[in-house]
Amino acid sequence: MPRIARPMVSALAAGLTAVAADVLVAVGGRPGRYPGSPQFRDGAFRNPEPVQWVPQGSVREAVGDMIRGRGRRRPAGAVPRNRLSGPAPEDGLHVTWFGHASTLVELDGARVLVDPMWSDRASPSRWFGPRRLFAPPQPLAELPEPDVVLISHDHYDHLDMRTVGELARRTTALFVVPLGVGAHLRRWGVPAHRITELDWHDETRSAGLRIIATPGLHFSGRAFSRNNTLWASWVLAGKRHRVFYSGDTGYFDGFGRIGADHGPFDLTLVQLGAYAPSWPDIHMTPEQAVAAHVDVGGGLLVPVHWGTFELAPHGWAEPVDCARKEAAARGVALVVPKPGERVDVASPPELDPWWEHLA
Repeated sequence: MPRIARPMVSALAAGLTAVAADVLVAVGGRPGRYPGSPQFRDGAFRNPEPVQWVPQGSVREAVGDMIRGRGRRRPAGAVPRNRLSGPAPEDGLHVTWFGHASTLVELDGARVLVDPMWSDRASPSRWFGPRRLFAPPQPLAELPEPDVVLISHDHYDHLDMRTVGELARRTTALFVVPLGVGAHLRRWGVPAHRITELDWHDETRSAGLRIIATPGLHFSGRAFSRNNTLWASWVLAGKRHRVFYSGDTGYFDGFGRIGADHGPFDLTLVQLGAYAPSWPDIHMTPEQAVAAHVDVGGGLLVPVHWGTFELAPHGWAEPVDCARKEAAARGVALVVPKPGERVDVASPPELDPWWEHLA
């Protein structure tokens, strides 16, 4: 091998080693086994009813759907973004969507940061994987300090190592997560006393809130592991207000039971993006998202999990376009805030179709 090539090979090897090490850490920890959980059977967590979480039909057909798509898959211009400013409200109910599922809920004096994801890619690596279609409206450090960080499940677009690390360093927030997800947080240096893991129907109290883990239809896993951690929807109950967050889920009759047990809700945050005919059981369509909102007894619907990463074959604006039509047909109050726009749930603004000129 020529001498000049040896330093290049050494540098390349060192770079690949660093990338591999970074990926291994981002994959997370090793969750244990949970024989005491009704959801844990035969070595894995299970849904309340059978689902098909791999694509229906052939993988080739699913890949073809992604390649062909329907409609524009990316915004045609810059997505408008607001910077959250002013003091945090001391009471009432306010919600700020930052993109994808990342949302700040300010509820009866408590602040809950939901599924925060500030990295550029939904991936264990900074160099490959789905890349953001717009940057977060502002740095994580500029947000009001949360009392609670709430995680729905361990997929990379909802549980991000670098975001978690920054929140662990900069805040004293409690991390509330489904069973098994704490193993990832501990691997990334979050102290064990700041982690609360819940099974479905379990609850904890923090910052004056009751926080209840409720069921969903989904799956979990990082790298090649599947269903070794639990996934959840969530109920946030304050002194005066209640919020439901669906997490990632397919549509199922459990929403009616959640509404009967914990509703009605002043606000719902419902997943309505990243759906496809190839995987109908694990993500809701916009029409199903509106139905879930009705089932749980929701007041104001704020859609999440759309517009930020290209994860499905539908058009970029299709989720909110369809949700707007379905909400109007069913008499549901819907707000689609710009990223970073704080909404007062008691006096929400009129629906502004700001996304239309970008579709």
